[in-house]
Amino acid sequence: MAYGFGSVAYGAKDAAFGTFLLIYYNQVLGLNSFKVGLVIMCALVFDAFIDPMVGILSDRTRSRWGRRHPWLYASALPIAIGWMALWNPPAGSEAFRLGWLFVTAVITRSAVSCFEVPSQALTPELTTDYDERTRITAYRYLFGWAGGLSIVLLAYGVFLLPSKDYPIGLFNLVGYQRLALSAAALMVIAILVSAYGTHGEISRLPKVEVQPQSFGAVLSELWQTIHNRGFLVLILAGVCAYTNQGVSYALANYFYAYAWQLSPGALQLLPLTLFVGAGAAFVIAPRVSRNMSKPRAACSFVIAGTTFHLLPYVLRFAHLLPPPGPERVTLLYPLFALSTSLTVSSFILGASMMADVVEESQSRTGRRNEGVFFAGSFFVQKCTSGLGIAVAGTILALAGLQDKIDPATAPAEKVDHLVIMFVGIYAALATVAAFMFTRFPFGRAEHEARLAGLAAAENEGMPHVSD
Repeated sequence: MAYGFGSVAYGAKDAAFGTFLLIYYNQVLGLNSFKVGLVIMCALVFDAFIDPMVGILSDRTRSRWGRRHPWLYASALPIAIGWMALWNPPAGSEAFRLGWLFVTAVITRSAVSCFEVPSQALTPELTTDYDERTRITAYRYLFGWAGGLSIVLLAYGVFLLPSKDYPIGLFNLVGYQRLALSAAALMVIAILVSAYGTHGEISRLPKVEVQPQSFGAVLSELWQTIHNRGFLVLILAGVCAYTNQGVSYALANYFYAYAWQLSPGALQLLPLTLFVGAGAAFVIAPRVSRNMSKPRAACSFVIAGTTFHLLPYVLRFAHLLPPPGPERVTLLYPLFALSTSLTVSSFILGASMMADVVEESQSRTGRRNEGVFFAGSFFVQKCTSGLGIAVAGTILALAGLQDKIDPATAPAEKVDHLVIMFVGIYAALATVAAFMFTRFPFGRAEHEARLAGLAAAENEGMPHVSD
């Protein structure tokens, strides 16, 4: 529970960053959507260097608090500072505010990496059991979604409600600043509770000896580590799946306003609907993985989740949606919950397979490099708020919705163009993700054989390297 609770921080960050940052800088502050997406994409380039370095340094950290916990404790304050700065840009020109967005996004994302990479790296260290890893990962995703949907609930139910000054609640400047403060407090609490709650496990975590190395030797070891088929398969699948999630997050408020025309009351109910889906995944994913291989199950979840995610858009074009109101909500929300459940289940299994990759690598190289592997995994996850926002900003520009437009007067053809481009991109990326999961090279039998080999090598007092 304590380990999973730390994901509240990433969930809160991801929901606010992915769902509200684009519309905040675009519709509230008045910056061009394409430029905002491009700036966030540039910040993503910096992450390409930061995440692996955090992974390497975390793997090589030595302290009385082990390899991971010093990073967990130290990340809380920088995350809060960077986060508050991100949502409170000073007055200035468009260029100045875009620059502010870039710098604060880099600071925030780097600080989040310093928590999330070491935290995820604990998964294979806490247990070697093939199924228990899926259960542990399910807790991470359950709490992650709880944190994210708490922010969405606060946004739609408290801070971004329509008012006299802001008839459209999503354009409420002060509301976003108060939402940012709430998110910062939630992230700090989650990080510290998780770090303290897992502190007692430090003495039971694997002890790894590391010899001093030159920078070139470290880079060589990094290349050897990531040159792993299972790792590359998961990275490629993750790039597609998480980018889809990022585009969906970034465009969510646009679809709620322009395509679905949901009322403020319906928006308040939405987080609870999505959490029902995430809660179902918490139960479904571990049970399915006990009776089916993780790669096959993940592929099936991606295909089914995509089908139900895109079904509302198909119904819209077929003119089968009821008019805006309770009947539309009654039709849409079960589909939202079902697609969320299936999609989150695929993410849970993908993360569980990454923990299995760590042991496969150890059996070949004799090294434990959890931090490096999960740095790559976390970098892919952050594509949801970087690459996803960039793609979303481009789609909005191509559809002609990049400027502030009242949903009540938005031209129908522009909304149609938005929907068509989204459906095409989402379906293509999901197809690739599903295919990549079928290419994952090992499962339960190989895992059990590796554990036996590692145990035998440990008993002999020497590292085990497979043929």
